[in-house]
Amino acid sequence: MSAVLSKMPQSRSDPEPWKGQHVAQKVILVDDLDSSEGDDVARREFSLLNRTFAIDLSEANQRRLTEALQFIEEVLERSREVKKPSRRKTADTSPRLRGYTLTDVRAWAREQGIEVPERGKLPDEVIEKFIAAHPDAAADGPAADAAQGTATQSQPEA
Repeated sequence: MSAVLSKMPQSRSDPEPWKGQHVAQKVILVDDLDSSEGDDVARREFSLLNRTFAIDLSEANQRRLTEALQFIEEVLERSREVKKPSRRKTADTSPRLRGYTLTDVRAWAREQGIEVPERGKLPDEVIEKFIAAHPDAAADGPAADAAQGTATQSQPEA
């Protein structure tokens, strides 16, 4: 953080009272960590994780930062990176069902006495039976027809 002090004439009647005059400016750098001012405060740049940062620091805080960065570098050398999973697990849904989940299908199947796995893919015949019992579950359009194996072919007009 830096503060700029300017020596400006006090008269406000002239819109540009400093025109033709030299204006003195003094830049005072303030340490961003402890808000101290001093001749030893300077803008310092450092790199971390392939990025460059800049901060105004005194000599003492620069030494602290250098020590901290050395410690972090040592820790990173002894660590291994944990990668995020490439795919997120999503809700249990099927494009063949509209307004229902596979959990709904499992509950219905158990009520009907049909054995289904607790997790994972459901057999196609179970989903087809569920759609037959719940016509509102059928997805609309050609995708639903194709999923049910009853895609319609366009007939040429006579």
